[in-house]
Formats: sequence, structure tokens, C-alpha cells
Amino acid sequence: MDYLTLENVSKYYGDKVLFDNITLHVNQGDKIALVAKNGSGKTTLLRVVAGIEAPEGENNVIRLHRGVRIGYLEQEPNFNPDHSIEEAVFDSDNKLIKAILRYEKSFNNPNDPDEMQSAMIEMDDLKAWDFEAKIKETLSKLNIDNLNQKIGQLSGGQIKRLALAKLILEEPEFLILDEPTNHLDLNMIEWLEVYLQRSSITLFMVTHDRYFLERVCNSIVELDEGNLFRYKGSYSDFLEKKSARHENESVVLDKTKKLFKKELDWVRRSPKARGTKAKSRVDKFEEIKEKAHQQRSKDLMQIDMKGARLGSKILELDGVSKSYGDLKILENFHYKFRKKERVGIVGPNGVGKTTFLKMLTKEIRPDHGRVVVGDTVVFGYYTQDGLDLKVDRRVIDVVRSIADYIPMEGGYKLTAEQLLERFLFNRKQQDVFVSRLSGGERRRLYLLTVLMKNPNFLILDEPTNDLDILTLNVLEEFLMEFAGCIIIVSHDRYFMDKVVEHLFIFEGDGKIKDYNSNYSDYRKAKKIEINEQKRKERESTPKVTKEKETSSAEPARKLTYMERKEMGRLEKEIAKLEAKKAEIFEKFNDPSLSGDEISKLSIESGKIGEEIEEKEMRWLELSEFA
Repeated sequence: MDYLTLENVSKYYGDKVLFDNITLHVNQGDKIALVAKNGSGKTTLLRVVAGIEAPEGENNVIRLHRGVRIGYLEQEPNFNPDHSIEEAVFDSDNKLIKAILRYEKSFNNPNDPDEMQSAMIEMDDLKAWDFEAKIKETLSKLNIDNLNQKIGQLSGGQIKRLALAKLILEEPEFLILDEPTNHLDLNMIEWLEVYLQRSSITLFMVTHDRYFLERVCNSIVELDEGNLFRYKGSYSDFLEKKSARHENESVVLDKTKKLFKKELDWVRRSPKARGTKAKSRVDKFEEIKEKAHQQRSKDLMQIDMKGARLGSKILELDGVSKSYGDLKILENFHYKFRKKERVGIVGPNGVGKTTFLKMLTKEIRPDHGRVVVGDTVVFGYYTQDGLDLKVDRRVIDVVRSIADYIPMEGGYKLTAEQLLERFLFNRKQQDVFVSRLSGGERRRLYLLTVLMKNPNFLILDEPTNDLDILTLNVLEEFLMEFAGCIIIVSHDRYFMDKVVEHLFIFEGDGKIKDYNSNYSDYRKAKKIEINEQKRKERESTPKVTKEKETSSAEPARKLTYMERKEMGRLEKEIAKLEAKKAEIFEKFNDPSLSGDEISKLSIESGKIGEEIEEKEMRWLELSEFA
């Protein structure tokens, strides 16, 4: 089924062409990622697809399949700051969510038994009891627990997680996501990966997370110099096919240049064109000339700053402890940094990673112990918050306020203008106000202001947020060659695996574990440890008879009337779904089935399988108390 069709769609930003007469088709079950360098128009294209922005002109076609429910996650979601989290979650047109809200209200108002009865009947009719459990699970997975907290008290990251939770609970068929992994910790990202892999979800998203791209997407769309190029397959397939496309373009361009030289020689030797054939050849020459002079834009950022000399004494933490009330960040932590050390920091949100970084730079003082910084250490601290600039400041003024000339590797200097060009800000863009830059361009400018101070100890707190993949590739190469020390907090697993050598694992309650490998190795070891722990728990649990269980002093938890009723309903629904699934498998035996029919049956079978799995999990939960 064709969910979305774009034809002849264009969008301009002043004189800049973001995309020109592009075509895009999104079919049911597609999981498409949009990649491009910062400032190319990724977010704008998402907004056009979501129907928030209109394209240029009148000849464009934007056709959405009737009845398809769209969900759009913005990069910076907007909620009423006076509403509570609960009000935001339940502010929905979804009939299941409305039914649950009605039930919750009636439950808290026992003086109206008729309303309570009516609400319970509606919950039964809509089969909303399972959905209530899904709401709790989704909010829990995204670490949203205080439902009474006001939106105005939340951080930007908490608001992004709330918007993502609300979107998932709306259960749209077609998800449009702008950087969904920003502000999620690593456990949340892995949970979201599994959720988005469901066959029932159709996806069009922008993300810089390359592991996410590899595991979730079946198609990549690249926005390159105003044109769209589509590649079937995962992120690794995209890299191979893009390389082949560029090689092919180089061959075509080389042939065009040779033809141009040949035609140029003819034009110079020939008298002024009088005949029709000669005029036609001159016109053709102009076309060849235009193609031959096309050049692929140099879209790779260059980083070659000169770091300050680093002495033998670098950074030492001696018995450092820090707490905020009952929350322990560090407890008696000792560590001595060595030259060229690359440390990654991982742990759930709220465990104190950013506080730890601020203690290293002495923005925050420890409760006990001491932080000793060497005399030659020059910190370059890239914070999550990024640049805090006035909207009326030009890009060139931001850099000049730090320095007019910047020393580089090799002993030479660059002017502020030349340095900006290396960070992909051309002379025209250098006069643009910061307020007109995209989120990724602002991050790139902020990175430049950190590096141009020639630090020898880099502290990078979520440096990958909003940066495009090309910029990340260059940053990774720079960090791998960097002569100083590096500490990185990042949810980007690919970035961490490539750059860091060992990890500080923030386990909570002030405990930090030094793990001597990369993040992927840590996760594998952690999963093995969890599975082993579960096995031991199962083996150590004594097998007791029903008689012993019932004679226990503590009464066992019993199913409520509504839960018993739900359990019986689940058994009937699972049986019906199993029968329906068997019917579909029987249809696969028909040799006359077309490819489209097989694809549709596969999608339907996947949906039924997921529904069966959800209902069986709920039945098992209830059966423990039956």
C-alpha cells in the first residue's frame, strides 16, 4: 500500500535551494532514514511530509493515503508549560486513551458508581485494559515517573522523551521522527530500536545514530545538493552504494570534460555558426560546458587545530565524594589520568554524569576528597547546552570574539574567516545571524569555538546530538589522532565504540566501574551476566507444592473480578488469532500468489504474531496469580 507520494516538490530558503523537484514514495512497512549534511533541509523535508510546511509553487503533488494516521516527533517539541505530564499524556483523540482517562477519573470518584460501571464497560468494549499496561510500560521505559510534575519544570531532554512517549501511545501507523535518539540514554535507545523494528510500523526519520540506522531501517534516502537519492538496504548497504554512485559520477564527469575539450576545439576552429546544424552544435556545446564545469561540493569539515603541550601531571581524583541529598553521585572515587587516555562515560539519565564532568573542571566542588588539575592542562568543555548566544550576533563575530588568528598543526595560522570555511561556513554564511542557523550548524559552530582554544584535554558531553554523519566521521578521525586526553559522554554507540578505549560505568549509588573495553563489549557482557543471574535465581527458588503455598502465613495475591474476566477474554482472543494466522499460512501454499500478495500476507502475519505475543505475555502475567 502506498502511504505517501511526493512529486515535483521544491523548497527554498532565501537564495538557497534545499530541494528541487524531488520525488519520494513511502509504502506500508517501509523504514526509511533521511541523511544529509547539516543545513541541507532534512527537518524542512520532514515538516513538508508531515503537512506542517507547504512546498513551493503549484505543480507539486503531495498525496497521503486516506485514513493513515501520522505521528510527527519534532526536534524541539512544544507543550503547554502549565500542564502536568499526566495532562499532556492524556490530551489525545485516541479513544483508548480517552476511555482510560474516564476510568481513572471514575475510580477516584467512588461517589458515582453508575459512572464507574459505565467506564468499566467501555474499557471492556474497547479492550483497553491491555493498553493501560502499555501506558505504564512506555512511561517507565522512558524514565517518566512523576506524572504530576509541570511541563514548565522539565528539561529539554525530558520534554523530548515525553513527546516520544506520547507519540508511541497514540499508535500512529506512519511515524515521522526527527532525531528520536537525542536525550535518550543507551537502555532507552535499545528499547526504542526493538519497538521500531515491528512490521506494523512505517517509518520516515532523521537520525545520526549509525547503529540505529543499521538495525532499524530497510532504506536510506540521501538529500544531496537539492536532489534525493534512494538506496535499498541498511546503513552499510548505503555506504557501499553511495561510493559506487560517486565513482560513476566521476567517470561521467571525466568523459564530459573530454567531450567538452573536443567541442571547444571545434568551436574555436569553426567560423561563426550560420547553418542550422552548426547552431545546434553550438547550443549542445553550451550544455556540455555547463556539465563539464560541475564540481561536487567539498562537504567534508577539516579539523587540524594545534593542542597545547600537556605535561606529565594531568588530572587526579583523590577520594572524591559527591551527593545531593539521598542521591549519591560519587563515593570515595580515585583515578589518575594518563596521556592520550580516551574514556567513555555511560549510565542512565539522572545518575550524575554531567555533575562528574563539572567537578573535573571545578565548576562544582566535591563534598569530600580533592580534584588536582595539572598546570599545563587546558580544558575544552563541550556541554550539552551548547552555545548561549544573542540572536543578533553574526557567525564571524562569534569566532572573532575568541581570536582573529588561530594556530594550526604545522606551525601556520588561519584567519577567523579561513577557519570557518574549514568548518563548512562559506564567506556568505559567515555574515548570517546565528538565529538563522539550523540546530546542526549551531552545534558545528559551537564545536569550532571549543577547539579553537587549542585544548589538550577534551570533555565532550553529548557531542553527537544534531551533528550530521559526515561531520561525525571527521570528528571521529580527529579524536582518534588527538594527542591529549578525552572524556566523552554519549548515547551514540557507534561513536563510542570507534573513539574510546575504556569506560566509566555509572552504576548508581555513587559506584563507578572502570571497564576495559568498548560499549558493545560491555553490553554483551552485561546481557550474559543478567541471563546468568536469572538462571541462578530460577535454580535457587525452592519448588513448593500448592498445599505449602496456601498454608503460608502471608496470603497470596488473588486475581480481581475484572482480571479473571480479562484472562478469559484473552484466551478466546488468542485462539481466534491463532486460527487467523493458520489461515494465512494456508494461503502461502497457493502457487498463483503474486509478489505483492505475498508481501501483504507477510505484513498481516507479522501483525497477528505481534498481537498474539502481547496477549500471551499479559495472560502469563495474570496466570501467576490464578
